[in-house]
Amino acid sequence: MEKTLTQYDAVVKRCQDIFLKKTHDYGTAWRILRPSSLTDQLFIKAKRIRSIDEKSRQMVEDSIEGDFMGLVNYAYMALIQLELGEEDELELSPEQAQVLYEKQVEIVRNLMIAKNHDYGEAWRDMRISSITDLILMKILRIRQIEDNRGETLISEGLDANYADIANYAIFALILLSES
Repeated sequence: MEKTLTQYDAVVKRCQDIFLKKTHDYGTAWRILRPSSLTDQLFIKAKRIRSIDEKSRQMVEDSIEGDFMGLVNYAYMALIQLELGEEDELELSPEQAQVLYEKQVEIVRNLMIAKNHDYGEAWRDMRISSITDLILMKILRIRQIEDNRGETLISEGLDANYADIANYAIFALILLSES
């Protein structure tokens, strides 16, 4: 588990670095996006990864790793949006954005530790394509929950699904770094 935590933290650090640099460049323009729009951004990233995998080639040279990092960051943005809601200010200082990001990192990391314990790091034996499919399934679940106005009868809510997407994308990045 120590190896996983070290790898996990290194991946999150890379994703956070990108998030902070984009926050410097663009501010927090993403705050204008409703959670459903962030869900669609997640869908686009995951769909691109699957499409490239199925076609075995790509025409635009953006890396798959970059798309998985995008999934991580969009999932954290969605979690922040759920926490803040639409009423709060759109523009956050870089320091505020970093604090909110790090809060979500801690929540999602703790979830990973608990699930990793129970599942015995089963993700290490998974294919990247299966992880991509699980991410897409989570996105479709989120869309259904959004269509149901956030109401669920028995299922996890939006936050749990966004957290799972972040963790699956981080796992994919770890596996890609090992191959």
